[in-house]
Amino acid sequence: MSMIEPEDPLRREYRVLSLDGGGIRGVFPAAILARLEEHLDRPIGRYFDLIVGTSTGGIIALGLALGLSAREILAFYEERGPEIFDQHRGPVANWIRQRYRGLANWLGYKYSSRSLNKALRDILGDRRLGESLTRVVIPSWHPVNEHVYLYKTAHHPRFESDYRQPAIDAAMATAAAPTFLSPYLTSDDIELVDGGVWANNPIGVAAVEAVGVLGWPGESLKILSIGTTTDVKAPSRFGGKLFMAPNVTRLFMAGQSHSAMGAARIITGDPHTRKAIWRIDHVVPTGRYTLDNVARIAEMKSRAFAEAREQLPELRRHFFHSPAERFVPVHALPPLKNAA
Repeated sequence: MSMIEPEDPLRREYRVLSLDGGGIRGVFPAAILARLEEHLDRPIGRYFDLIVGTSTGGIIALGLALGLSAREILAFYEERGPEIFDQHRGPVANWIRQRYRGLANWLGYKYSSRSLNKALRDILGDRRLGESLTRVVIPSWHPVNEHVYLYKTAHHPRFESDYRQPAIDAAMATAAAPTFLSPYLTSDDIELVDGGVWANNPIGVAAVEAVGVLGWPGESLKILSIGTTTDVKAPSRFGGKLFMAPNVTRLFMAGQSHSAMGAARIITGDPHTRKAIWRIDHVVPTGRYTLDNVARIAEMKSRAFAEAREQLPELRRHFFHSPAERFVPVHALPPLKNAA
């Protein structure tokens, strides 16, 4: 077992990337990162000291941490998104199957997990979490015990097990959105669901991990937080479950996101003491981009590319002036059991 990497006492900056959940709307952050990456010398994940992502953001976070380029991850969404959400059969067949799935969703899960599992295996392969080149945290939820379940690289001596796990376990667990996909049973027989039920915007998790676990001073953090677009709808003027039901999920998600942002601002001193958080998100018409509508992929990509163009000069100064220091895990990754 190696010793934990020494921190430079003179260092004054730690860069963190936080990525929201949102299904196929992950195209938006993936496209922003891909366009920014075109102007960098290395894959964009190498410029961050810590990456935290939930649900679709967790898939992106894992890909970046394992050394994939943002362009490869964007291509994953563009090429495999229709297959994952069963919208690759032609306009008429897609329309019929989506109507059927909408009805079936009342009694079961809207989609099979098999397509997502296959697509993730094709891009992540047999890589384990311990092969990450960057510290990473992936939120999920244990529905039986009703408590949080965080996948983490070995960036602290206490983290003795997750780094051995297949990366696909963390990806499938954090993306197992209730009602959309069934709970995911990991390789070590733990049933988990989407981390979005408690940390869809994981910026609070990121700030707490940086300060509380890694011991980085709050005033030394710079956090780039990217959402998956936000639609806003005025609440119904009428009471009762019938009128409130369509807004309940949006209400909880907005509350969680604002709470997470508030915690991160207190921890980092943003904006009263210093600029510490760069948040990128777009407010869009209600229903414009849903979690599973792949028909809007090109539009989301176009929107993201335009936003990245505007953000590049500012973000380059704060996040992309030089690669992050090399991450050295506390624990060495043991060989695979079936290795020759």
